[in-house]
Amino acid sequence: MSVQTVFPKITSKVLQDMKTTGEKISMLTAYDFSMARIFDEAGVDVLLVGDSAANVMAGYDTTLPITLDHMIYHTQSVSRAVKRAMIITDLPFGTYQGDSKQALNSGVRLMKEAGAHALKLEGGKEITDSVSRLIQAGIPVMGHLGLTPQSIYKFGSYAIRAKEENEANVLLSNAQALQDAGCFAIVLEKIPATLGKKVTEMLQIPVIGIGAGKHVDGQVLVMHDLLGISKDFAPRFLRRYLDLYSQITNATTAYVSDVKSRKFPSDKEQY
Repeated sequence: MSVQTVFPKITSKVLQDMKTTGEKISMLTAYDFSMARIFDEAGVDVLLVGDSAANVMAGYDTTLPITLDHMIYHTQSVSRAVKRAMIITDLPFGTYQGDSKQALNSGVRLMKEAGAHALKLEGGKEITDSVSRLIQAGIPVMGHLGLTPQSIYKFGSYAIRAKEENEANVLLSNAQALQDAGCFAIVLEKIPATLGKKVTEMLQIPVIGIGAGKHVDGQVLVMHDLLGISKDFAPRFLRRYLDLYSQITNATTAYVSDVKSRKFPSDKEQY
């Protein structure tokens, strides 16, 4: 029997049950009320209010500029729409690295003011103090390893991570450390599928992949990529389910044409 059928509200415990029973976890990003409501009603298990809002909503080249106040705003918008899905919010760059007290203060604001159900932090052993402090305060934490966009200037590119044995071993060690620190789940981004499988089998907690192969416990995509709103981003792991860029362009062009030619509004479309 599907966990989705048994549990009308998704929690960290439900995600753990899904890993145990082998039911795959679906996860999408969401940044606003309207799309969050659609995704929630469509049955998405987890909505990630990602710092990718910096890219797809604000037009920045990286995720670094987005602020805690921005993340609170987007999370508030999503939380007003959701009835079933679990809402996880990224802690933005600079709000947790190296200072567990700041991490706690940031986390409390996202939980209390915005309605997040859990937080996601990028990094491994270097952030376990922040992870532990958040968890001790009752805030669930999801980890994030592999390609970590907040560290883009350290990596120098968005290329696949952990292809070499040394980096793969570091990732395995970090994954274990995050689980030991109390994370309820981990995201793996853009790593070899064989390594994604190894991490998933090694850990007791759920592993969600984005470009980490099919053997992880669930998948996450950015909504703009899934729906084909972003046309220039085309990594191997992305499957576009719609081409909204073209459809919205065509609809808008038709609207402009109808206005210019006086076809809109018609007699039936006025009072």
